[in-house]
Amino acid sequence: MSINFVLLQAVEQQQIDFIELAMKGGWVMFPIALLSIIAIFIFSERFLAIHRASKVDAHFMSNIREYILNDRTDAAIALCQASAIPQARLIEKGIKRIGAPLSDIQTAIENEGNLEVARLERGLVILAMTAGGAPMLGFLGTVTGMVRAFFNMANAGNNLDIQLLSSGIYEAMVTTIAGLIVGIIAYFGYNLLISQVQRVVFQLEASTMEFMDMLYSKKKVVPQALIQE
Repeated sequence: MSINFVLLQAVEQQQIDFIELAMKGGWVMFPIALLSIIAIFIFSERFLAIHRASKVDAHFMSNIREYILNDRTDAAIALCQASAIPQARLIEKGIKRIGAPLSDIQTAIENEGNLEVARLERGLVILAMTAGGAPMLGFLGTVTGMVRAFFNMANAGNNLDIQLLSSGIYEAMVTTIAGLIVGIIAYFGYNLLISQVQRVVFQLEASTMEFMDMLYSKKKVVPQALIQE
């Protein structure tokens, strides 16, 4: 029991020391902390949103093919509206353009695809700015900390004390570490989300090509049926 109590006290002391150490970083720590909160929020929200968008029903396109080839466009549109995935919105846009030239249909789908990608990438610019801005704020804290340290040295004269330098050195080192940590986390998070967005883009392109193949095959089948009649 006493050992556990000692360990608990040690953990609490480490937490207190860490908080006190962070507070010695000065005012620069506040924007760095704000950037860290923003980065964590954006990463978590975008990660879940992109993960949901990457889920595709294996039977979705086969059902669309069956409806399109059997001229059941209303059922195909209803299936798209019931599916909350980017592919469904692209296919719905294409189905509603059936009867127009195939090039116009493909253009409409591509425009909708660009909108879907823009929705997926919403907030990633801020995450990229955090990846670059947090280390810069850390370096700013380094400069201001060293300036304060040398200023204290100049004013101390012959009464130079190591404690006069500690506050400036703390500010210089702590802000650098904090800025680099936040920047590294934001950098890897941004690149992870970009790779997931690219995977969704590949899925959208594959669905678009498959849908356009349906329309091409349907266009070839219809004239043959009319000729036989």
